[in-house]
Amino acid sequence: MSKPAEAADAPKKSKKLLFIILGLVVLLAGGGAGAWFALKPGHADKAHAEPEPPKTPLFMPLETFTVNLQGGEQYLQTDITLQLYNQEQVDLLKLHMPRIRSRLLSLLSSQSPETLATEADKKKLAQAILAAVNEPVEPKGKPQEVSDVLFTTFVIQ
Repeated sequence: MSKPAEAADAPKKSKKLLFIILGLVVLLAGGGAGAWFALKPGHADKAHAEPEPPKTPLFMPLETFTVNLQGGEQYLQTDITLQLYNQEQVDLLKLHMPRIRSRLLSLLSSQSPETLATEADKKKLAQAILAAVNEPVEPKGKPQEVSDVLFTTFVIQ
Protein backbone atom coordinates (compact mmCIF):
# COMPACT_ATOMS: atom_id res chain seq x y z
CA MET A 1 0.00 0.00 0.00
CA SER A 2 2.90 2.26 0.08
CA LYS A 3 2.72 2.84 -3.70
CA PRO A 4 -0.77 4.42 -3.66
CA ALA A 5 0.28 6.69 -0.76
CA GLU A 6 3.35 7.81 -2.68
CA ALA A 7 1.20 8.35 -5.78
CA ALA A 8 -1.20 10.58 -3.79
CA ASP A 9 1.70 12.64 -2.33
CA ALA A 10 3.22 13.27 -5.76
CA PRO A 11 0.39 15.52 -7.03
CA LYS A 12 0.36 17.45 -3.72
CA LYS A 13 4.13 18.02 -3.91
CA SER A 14 3.95 19.10 -7.54
CA LYS A 15 1.18 21.61 -6.76
CA LYS A 16 3.19 23.05 -3.84
CA LEU A 17 6.25 23.29 -6.04
CA LEU A 18 4.19 24.98 -8.76
CA PHE A 19 2.83 27.57 -6.26
CA ILE A 20 6.33 28.24 -4.94
CA ILE A 21 7.71 28.75 -8.44
CA LEU A 22 4.75 30.94 -9.38
CA GLY A 23 5.27 33.03 -6.23
CA LEU A 24 8.96 33.48 -7.03
CA VAL A 25 8.15 34.55 -10.59
CA VAL A 26 5.67 37.16 -9.34
CA LEU A 27 8.15 38.40 -6.73
CA LEU A 28 10.97 38.70 -9.26
CA ALA A 29 8.72 40.43 -11.79
CA GLY A 30 7.64 42.95 -9.18
CA GLY A 31 11.22 43.59 -8.11
CA GLY A 32 12.32 43.97 -11.71
CA ALA A 33 9.53 46.43 -12.45
CA GLY A 34 10.39 48.45 -9.34
CA ALA A 35 14.06 48.56 -10.31
CA TRP A 36 13.17 49.62 -13.85
CA PHE A 37 11.00 52.51 -12.61
CA ALA A 38 13.66 53.60 -10.11
CA LEU A 39 16.50 53.50 -12.63
CA LYS A 40 14.76 54.73 -15.78
CA PRO A 41 16.26 57.88 -17.37
CA GLY A 42 15.03 61.13 -15.89
CA HIS A 43 13.97 59.64 -12.57
CA ALA A 44 17.45 59.87 -11.07
CA ASP A 45 17.79 63.47 -12.28
CA LYS A 46 14.63 64.51 -10.46
CA ALA A 47 15.52 62.64 -7.29
CA HIS A 48 19.01 64.11 -7.04
CA ALA A 49 18.37 67.54 -8.55
CA GLU A 50 19.18 70.53 -6.42
CA PRO A 51 16.10 72.39 -5.22
CA GLU A 52 15.50 75.55 -7.20
CA PRO A 53 16.72 78.56 -5.21
CA PRO A 54 14.04 81.04 -4.21
CA LYS A 55 13.54 83.72 -6.80
CA THR A 56 14.88 87.16 -6.00
CA PRO A 57 12.10 89.74 -5.90
CA LEU A 58 12.22 92.73 -8.21
CA PHE A 59 10.91 96.00 -6.79
CA MET A 60 9.39 98.57 -9.10
CA PRO A 61 8.79 101.97 -7.45
CA LEU A 62 6.05 104.05 -9.04
CA GLU A 63 6.02 107.83 -9.22
CA THR A 64 4.35 109.61 -6.29
CA PHE A 65 0.56 109.72 -6.35
CA THR A 66 -1.20 112.83 -5.05
CA VAL A 67 -5.01 112.73 -5.21
CA ASN A 68 -7.93 114.55 -3.67
CA LEU A 69 -9.92 112.23 -1.45
CA GLN A 70 -13.72 112.01 -1.48
CA GLY A 71 -15.16 115.08 0.23
CA GLY A 72 -12.55 117.31 -1.43
CA GLU A 73 -11.06 118.76 1.77
CA GLN A 74 -8.17 116.34 2.14
CA TYR A 75 -5.69 114.71 -0.15
CA LEU A 76 -3.60 111.58 -0.16
CA GLN A 77 0.04 111.54 -1.11
CA THR A 78 1.57 108.09 -1.39
CA ASP A 79 4.53 106.29 -2.89
CA ILE A 80 3.87 102.74 -4.03
CA THR A 81 6.36 100.00 -4.87
CA LEU A 82 5.32 96.86 -6.72
CA GLN A 83 6.97 93.49 -6.07
CA LEU A 84 7.46 91.13 -9.02
CA TYR A 85 9.62 88.11 -9.82
CA ASN A 86 9.92 88.48 -13.59
CA GLN A 87 11.85 91.15 -15.52
CA GLU A 88 9.53 90.73 -18.51
CA GLN A 89 6.63 91.76 -16.27
CA VAL A 90 8.55 94.85 -15.12
CA ASP A 91 9.17 95.80 -18.76
CA LEU A 92 5.52 95.24 -19.66
CA LEU A 93 4.33 97.42 -16.77
CA LYS A 94 6.76 100.19 -17.74
CA LEU A 95 5.48 100.06 -21.31
CA HIS A 96 1.86 100.42 -20.10
CA MET A 97 2.53 102.75 -17.16
CA PRO A 98 0.07 105.46 -18.31
CA ARG A 99 -2.77 102.90 -18.21
CA ILE A 100 -1.62 101.56 -14.81
CA ARG A 101 -1.32 105.07 -13.32
CA SER A 102 -4.78 105.96 -14.64
CA ARG A 103 -6.29 102.92 -12.94
CA LEU A 104 -4.55 103.71 -9.68
CA LEU A 105 -5.44 107.41 -9.73
CA SER A 106 -9.12 106.49 -10.16
CA LEU A 107 -8.91 103.95 -7.36
CA LEU A 108 -7.06 106.23 -4.94
CA SER A 109 -9.27 109.27 -5.59
CA SER A 110 -12.38 107.17 -4.87
CA GLN A 111 -11.24 106.75 -1.25
CA SER A 112 -12.26 108.87 1.72
CA PRO A 113 -10.18 109.65 4.81
CA GLU A 114 -12.48 107.38 6.84
CA THR A 115 -11.85 104.39 4.54
CA LEU A 116 -8.08 104.79 5.02
CA ALA A 117 -7.96 105.30 8.78
CA THR A 118 -6.76 101.92 10.06
CA GLU A 119 -4.00 99.48 9.14
CA ALA A 120 -6.66 97.01 7.96
CA ASP A 121 -8.04 99.73 5.65
CA LYS A 122 -4.58 100.26 4.13
CA LYS A 123 -4.17 96.49 3.61
CA LYS A 124 -7.56 96.42 1.90
CA LEU A 125 -6.45 99.29 -0.35
CA ALA A 126 -3.19 97.46 -1.14
CA GLN A 127 -5.22 94.40 -2.21
CA ALA A 128 -7.43 96.59 -4.42
CA ILE A 129 -4.31 98.14 -5.98
CA LEU A 130 -2.88 94.66 -6.56
CA ALA A 131 -6.08 93.60 -8.34
CA ALA A 132 -6.08 96.77 -10.48
CA VAL A 133 -2.42 96.38 -11.45
CA ASN A 134 -2.83 92.69 -12.28
CA GLU A 135 -5.72 93.32 -14.70
CA PRO A 136 -4.58 92.68 -18.27
CA VAL A 137 -3.18 95.79 -19.93
CA GLU A 138 -4.12 94.59 -23.40
CA PRO A 139 -7.57 93.44 -24.53
CA LYS A 140 -7.81 89.67 -24.09
CA GLY A 141 -4.28 89.74 -22.65
CA LYS A 142 -2.90 87.75 -19.76
CA PRO A 143 -2.98 89.28 -16.27
CA GLN A 144 0.23 90.71 -14.85
CA GLU A 145 2.12 88.83 -12.16
CA VAL A 146 2.60 91.47 -9.48
CA SER A 147 2.91 89.65 -6.16
CA ASP A 148 2.71 92.49 -3.62
CA VAL A 149 1.98 96.19 -3.21
CA LEU A 150 4.06 98.13 -0.72
CA PHE A 151 3.38 101.65 0.51
CA THR A 152 6.66 103.50 1.07
CA THR A 153 4.93 106.75 2.06
CA PHE A 154 1.31 107.34 2.98
CA VAL A 155 0.23 110.84 4.01
CA ILE A 156 -3.30 112.18 4.36
CA GLN A 157 -3.61 115.97 4.81
